[in-house]
Amino acid sequence: MRLSIVLHEPQDLVNIAAAVRAMANMGLRRLTVVNPAEFDPWRITGIAHRTEHIVESVERAGSLEEALADATYVVGTSARPRTAQRNYRRPRELAPRILRRAGEGNVAIVFGREDRGLSNEALDRCDEVAVIPTAQEYSSLNLAQAVLLIAYELFLAGAGEAESLPVGKRSLGPATHGEMEEMFGALEQGLDRVDFFKARKAESVMRTVRTVFGRTTLDAHEARLIRSMGYEVRNRIDRESSGT
Repeated sequence: MRLSIVLHEPQDLVNIAAAVRAMANMGLRRLTVVNPAEFDPWRITGIAHRTEHIVESVERAGSLEEALADATYVVGTSARPRTAQRNYRRPRELAPRILRRAGEGNVAIVFGREDRGLSNEALDRCDEVAVIPTAQEYSSLNLAQAVLLIAYELFLAGAGEAESLPVGKRSLGPATHGEMEEMFGALEQGLDRVDFFKARKAESVMRTVRTVFGRTTLDAHEARLIRSMGYEVRNRIDRESSGT
């Protein structure tokens, strides 16, 4: 199963260790850590005993973009829905989908730093957002608690994992995060050339576009086709503007 837990800028090594222990309890092995305040494998395994098989293979990334580059499906986590419209789901609803997508390509579940969670910019990079229900008066979860709850739902859903549906012979597999970002960039450039953002905020428009595509599963061929559309619009306007 190609499923990675991604800890974005964790601030406390003890929380990293507790998250590693939660992963081990629920049978998850792949961990990526992005810009941790501290990372000491020896101390982590000292706190989370018998987790060397996870800690020794931890991937380190310098940015969230780097950590997600090969992912074909990205799930963010948040304590509560934000003002911006996104594809919010409960973990129990998402778990079967996460497992199915992990059988098709690389899946990343992203957890934010302890003091402020994931930023809006980071959530923009997620196809869907898991919101764990809690009591209103005390909604914030510890990082390791959040990892454990998501991992537990995945563990429960694993027994009922559905078989993958057949795909066309020409399918290139799900588009990676990097390919999707190229597609969004091309669309934004094309829309900008036709003055689509003249009366609209580009950030808001593109967030809605990301939300819409987050509900779908584009394969690499489809993402490249849409990317080409955006580039062609851009290039056509540029040629007409230059008179060539």
